[in-house]
Amino acid sequence: MADYSTILYEVKNNTCWITLNRPDVLNAFNEELTTDLHDALKSAEKDDNVRCIVITGAGRGFCSGQDLKSHSGEERRSLKDSLVRRYNPIIRRMRNMDKPIIAMINGVAAGAGCSLALACDMRVMAESASLVEVFIRIGLVPDSGAHWFLVRHVGLAKAFELAALGDKIDAQQALDLGLVNKLTSDDSLQKETEELAQRLAQSPTKAIGLIKRALNKSVHSDLESILEYESYLQEIASLTDDHKEGVQAFVEKRKPEYKGK
Repeated sequence: MADYSTILYEVKNNTCWITLNRPDVLNAFNEELTTDLHDALKSAEKDDNVRCIVITGAGRGFCSGQDLKSHSGEERRSLKDSLVRRYNPIIRRMRNMDKPIIAMINGVAAGAGCSLALACDMRVMAESASLVEVFIRIGLVPDSGAHWFLVRHVGLAKAFELAALGDKIDAQQALDLGLVNKLTSDDSLQKETEELAQRLAQSPTKAIGLIKRALNKSVHSDLESILEYESYLQEIASLTDDHKEGVQAFVEKRKPEYKGK
């Protein structure tokens, strides 16, 4: 396993914990952090022992977005190049990965940090945390998939409001809008996230990956296409060891022991 300088990487109980580790700048992205995060996600995806991934931040923040100070004094740089080369591959890998990913939002998630949280499959948020589409405050547009995620979570009108005004979204608002799945006290955040991660890690991993594929496809497909795609995925799911174990456990009236195969 690579030794990262900007993240903490730990696998325990079939869950990979990826902690963004630049707490002095609220875990803002610099070149090294985006490189480390993408490599860590790739490693977790390939590791058969990992059946769930949790992304969180060290210290008081989840991720405050791009570290603007890391490029201060430079001549004009291409933001398009930065997105294509650094950020977009992270978001694509997260959405295309056949493993569930949880964001444990322990503090502010702003800009690309907000996009990172929204790219996860589920979000658990501390009461003191917040989300903010901060781009408009410096004359930019949301990126790293934010437009795609926002519209699908809150609808077009609300997505425009959040992006165009750049107001802070507190934890209760985030829950009410459907941007997060669960709201907890700050003290309970770790425990609640661990329990959710364990539940997912002990589930039929292959089936969860297929569910993720179908949901991704459903947002730009008609009903007939999804009906056909579901039949294709169901055939794949029916051939897994976990399906056989689930049926056997049902017959034997016991709790199934899924292996993620």
